[in-house]
Amino acid sequence: MPAPIIVTAVFGKADTAYFDGLRRAHFPPERNQLAAHLTMFHHLSPLLEAELKQRLTGETRGVEAPAAWVAGLMSLGRGVAFRIESPDLADIRERLADAFASMLTPQDAAGWRPHVTIQNKVEPYQAKALQAALGVEFRPRPVVIAGLAAWWYRGGPWEPLSRHMFA
Repeated sequence: MPAPIIVTAVFGKADTAYFDGLRRAHFPPERNQLAAHLTMFHHLSPLLEAELKQRLTGETRGVEAPAAWVAGLMSLGRGVAFRIESPDLADIRERLADAFASMLTPQDAAGWRPHVTIQNKVEPYQAKALQAALGVEFRPRPVVIAGLAAWWYRGGPWEPLSRHMFA
C-alpha cells in the first residue's frame, strides 16, 4: 500500500556520529528508532515519488553542498534540538515547497524550522535540564549537509526510498 514520503537532509558522517551519540545518551531508547536527521518535509503524497526523485536529483547532482551550521539550541517542550541554519538549504526547500504547494499538508505548508532532535518525549524538567547542560559548552559550528534523502513512512522506522548526494 502506498505510504507517505518524508524528505530529509543527510548529515556528513562525523556530524551524524556526533548527533547520534547525543541521541543515544538522551533520547528514550524505546523511541530512538532513527539516525540523526533534518526533516524538510514530514508527509508528501506517494503520488509524487517520480517527480520528487527527479527534483531531488536536480537539486544535488553536480551541486556543491550547502553551507550550514549549528546555530543554537531549541526547546521542544518535552525535548531538545539543535537549530540548524542554511540559507542555501532553505532555498532548496522553498523550491520544492513551491513545486508541491497544492499537495502539502498543513504542517509542511506552515513553514520550516530546521533542527536535529537530540531528545524528545521526556518530562519538561528533563528537557530543560539537558538544554541547560548543553548550553554551557555550546558554540555555533559548521555542519556538513551531504545530501538529501526520501523515505517511506509505514508507521515504524523509515524505509529508504532514495538518496541524492551533493558533489
